Formats: sequence, structure tokens, C-alpha cells
Amino acid sequence: MNVGAARAAFPVLARLAYLNAGSFGPLATTTAEAMRERLRRDLDEGRTGPPYFDARNLLREGARARIAALLGVPTEHVALVTSTTRACNIVVAGLGLEPADEVVTTDSEHFGLIGPLHASGARVRVAGVRDLRADQALDAILAEVTPRTRLVALSHVSWMIGHVFPISELREALDVPMLVDGAQAVGAIPVQAGELDFYTVSGQKWLCGPDTTGALYVAEPERLAVAAPSYFAQEKYEPGGSFTPKAGAARFDSDWIPLPSLAGVVAAIETAPGWRFDAAAAAAARCRELLLEAGVEVVTEPGQATIVSFRTEGEPAEVVAAAYDQGIVVRRVPGMPWIRASCGYWTNEEDLERLVAAVR
Repeated sequence: MNVGAARAAFPVLARLAYLNAGSFGPLATTTAEAMRERLRRDLDEGRTGPPYFDARNLLREGARARIAALLGVPTEHVALVTSTTRACNIVVAGLGLEPADEVVTTDSEHFGLIGPLHASGARVRVAGVRDLRADQALDAILAEVTPRTRLVALSHVSWMIGHVFPISELREALDVPMLVDGAQAVGAIPVQAGELDFYTVSGQKWLCGPDTTGALYVAEPERLAVAAPSYFAQEKYEPGGSFTPKAGAARFDSDWIPLPSLAGVVAAIETAPGWRFDAAAAAAARCRELLLEAGVEVVTEPGQATIVSFRTEGEPAEVVAAAYDQGIVVRRVPGMPWIRASCGYWTNEEDLERLVAAVR
């Protein structure tokens, strides 16, 4: 598959410069067709009976296996969840944190991570990294770690600025578990999650899958409590509610994921070309270069991931709205005077030139 064919897989690209996979990736025709076909079968055959439940099992395990391959981890260590937020809640609740415990995070995290940390009741220590260079983040995070630290939780890639956090170096330096939010990484950059304790996946962002799809990698499933069980968590259960958890990370599978969504995420993963990471990195580098040439202040450092954040003279919300009216989809960064462009393997030179012309 060449670049032209890759772009042709996404009909929306004929109309929009789509630079917001950090929120929702574009849907490919193959993804929509897989979902439509599953819906057609549900319509014609009903959502019951052995064929339906056999299909459910095949689709669940197919999605689990493909996501495990993306993370470079064994399939039995991957739980299927409905969102990264759900995955974070599963981990934080399972750790059984108490008020005397501390958790360390950063000031560049999404509420999907910091919300569960706050709700845990533990003391949340926040490392200030937003205004630092990317290579200064490690020391700033480690400075917040104390003997009371029970968890370090942070993003692999910052959703606000696109910087890649030093998760490997952190893992080597820490003797407490790490929860890594991979929402802005999986599908955008190469990921090897096996060295980590917990790693979350969003299906609808860089994987370009349907809503309510995602995953959670758990290195040692038996050591994390099942604090919020779904029907899929149990192998068998008693009338009083006691149950035998499923083997491996499947015990953390969250609520029902519709079969069309499972079919869609499988198709989306299979649609992405093998050269996607190199192409996305090149697009982000080119985006940064064109913005700088146009005199735009870029806040994302070079050599990071696929998000490029920048500052314009206009109010960000107004600039984003005006850009959309011109067929360019970007996002403002809440609470900051920044606009965020998400560059995928489908991004071409024309997309970036349109962006620069709109925000200059």
C-alpha cells in the first residue's frame, strides 16, 4: 500500500485536512464496512443463539490478540476495556490505595488518568513538567517519589504537547508499579509495553477504530485485585456473588463491547500499513518545520511523537473554529494558549500547507 492508497482508505480526507487523531482518528472504509456487515448479520440473524455467541468470542479474542501484538506482549496479559479511563480506574481501584499512600503523576495528564488517581483517596503528588524540556522530565518526576509512593502514573505521550515521557528510564529507576496511559502512543509510535506494569490503549484515536474500544496490559494479573468486576471477569460464580476470576488479564475485561465495534477495531488494526510510524513521524516533523517557517511559535520540541502543539496570536478556540470552517480539523489544548495538530500516516503536504495558511 502506498501513500495514495492509504489516504484513499479514509473518505473524509477528500474533504478535510484531518489533524485530530489525538481525539478521534478518521474511520477507514474497511472499518465501517466491517461494522456494517456485523450489524447486518445482527439484524438478519438476531443477537442470540450459538452462532452469535461464537462470533462474540472470536471477535473478542481476535481484538485481544491484535492489540497484544501491537504492544509486543502475550495475549493473555491483555484485557479488553471500553476506554483508557476505564482501564485507569481498573488499575487504581485494584491497588486498594489508602489516604496514607501517595501516587505520583505530572501536570500534563488527561482527566481520564488523574480523575481516578484523585478518587482513590491517596495523596496525589504532581511533577511539574509542562514547562520543562522533554529531557528534564525524568528528574522532575523522580523528585516527587517518596517512601510512601505506591504508584507512578503518567502518559507515554503527552496529550497536551506531544512530548514522549521517559517511561523506560522511569521503570528502571523505580521500585513501585507504573501505570502508563498509552492513549496518544499506540498506533502513533512503536510501543513495547512488556517492561511495564500497566499500559492502557485507546481504540478510537491513533488506531482509527470505533468508539468504546480499548485495552489494558497487566504484567502480573494475579497480583492486582478485581475491584470492579464485569460479567466477563468470572469463570464461574455463586449465588452470593463470590466468583472465580478468569485466567490472566481477561479477569479485568470491562463491560460488553458491541460486536460491530469489535469487528471495527480488528479491521482498523489490519488496515494500517507497516510503514505508518515512519510516515507519521515525518509528517509531524514537516508540520513543525512549516509552522516555524511561517513564524508560528511551536511549543513541541523536535523528535517527539506525532502531536505538534503551537501558539497563535488569536484566541485558540476561535482559531480552531475558523480553521474548521476552512476544512482543517485541529484541537485547542484546554487551559493552555495552544492549538494541537495530530499528524498521522495519512497526513500529506497539502494538509499541512492548509493548516499553516489558516493559522498564520
